[in-house]
Amino acid sequence: MTGPTPMPTPERRIALVDLLDRVLAGGVVIHGEVTLSIADVELVHISLRALLTSISALEQNR
Repeated sequence: MTGPTPMPTPERRIALVDLLDRVLAGGVVIHGEVTLSIADVELVHISLRALLTSISALEQNR
């Protein structure tokens, strides 16, 4: 026995400007690491973190 067929949800499109506005309003942390090595010997290790947010969002969280 099967139940009723669910209705498909409408496709929701978001413009790039709207997406960027949402990201900057809430803030995003980007984290990355790079390691350069030769013959399993680590020569350089770089760890990066960046915070992307708007100034108004940053001031509200102070």
